[in-house]
Amino acid sequence: MIFTPAYAQAAGAASSSGGMAAFFVQVAPLILIFVIFWFLMIRPQQKRMREHAARINAVQKNDQVVTGGGLVGKVTKVDDAHVEVEIASGVKVKVVKSTLSDVMPVGGARPAND
Repeated sequence: MIFTPAYAQAAGAASSSGGMAAFFVQVAPLILIFVIFWFLMIRPQQKRMREHAARINAVQKNDQVVTGGGLVGKVTKVDDAHVEVEIASGVKVKVVKSTLSDVMPVGGARPAND
């Protein structure tokens, strides 16, 4: 045997002297990184998701919408889970509300030259 029991006991006693304080010093950077991620990435993404869900739930007849597939059209009928979108004259498509990616209200934005 290379080590005697006395050496093994001394090494174990020296490493456990600052147990909880050393643990918090090691964990503090991880907690700090999580807090930074929360405020810079997770929280803004959740805010955007809530705004998007509010726009989708507030869709009305005659709003212009963009679907997840890239189709742009005018809403002609709104149900609880579906929206009927006119993508061309006389061409109507039934779309699931959750697949809408953008909603532009009637009238939209003003042109840049005004």
